[in-house]
Amino acid sequence: MSGSRTRRDVAAGARTGAAREAVLARVRASLADRPPVGAIPRDYELALPTGTDIVDLFVERVGDYRASVHRTVTADLPATITAVLDVRGATRVVMPAGIPDAWLTALAIERVTDEPPLSHDALDRLGGVLTGCAVAIAETGTIVLDAGPAQGRRALSLLPDLHVCVVLAEQIVGSVPEALAHLAPTRPQTWISGPSATSDIELQRVEGVHGPRQLDVIVVDDR
Repeated sequence: MSGSRTRRDVAAGARTGAAREAVLARVRASLADRPPVGAIPRDYELALPTGTDIVDLFVERVGDYRASVHRTVTADLPATITAVLDVRGATRVVMPAGIPDAWLTALAIERVTDEPPLSHDALDRLGGVLTGCAVAIAETGTIVLDAGPAQGRRALSLLPDLHVCVVLAEQIVGSVPEALAHLAPTRPQTWISGPSATSDIELQRVEGVHGPRQLDVIVVDDR
């Protein structure tokens, strides 16, 4: 019986391979008389107009997504983080490697590390996660994580119900093209625009479906 099944599997695989090659051959034939594609024009706007306050614009756009935005300065950052976590009632928070010690001087909560990696169930039971970011985009109000220092693996910012993200003013750029220039295409990226939400069912907004239900963004601006 096993030999018969193996022969059937081999035959099915051969048919699938033949069908795939037939489809690809038809695609190649239909493209054969097409002229080669030239350089893709990149003459669109790469940056926001001169004089745009990108920090103010970022704060405005993040707020449009129903995220909670907090503006502070470096000296007050530890107290701001503590206040945000206290308001949210988060007493056990996971913190990825690379979080600066200076951010944590005022914290009186249980800090959980991800070494060794926590299970999905363990992450789900935590009060939240504190991260930094790779870059932030003013035009779209988007935060980008790429698993770099103070960011950790993707699961950390997807499974806990609360994500507190620290964004330094110097990490904010105006446009998406500017952000892409700061990112390595080979790194895993998570683009965050507000708390996780969907309106797929009867156009009713439901938060926390595909990621954190609560997003607190702390913008550090010493200007």
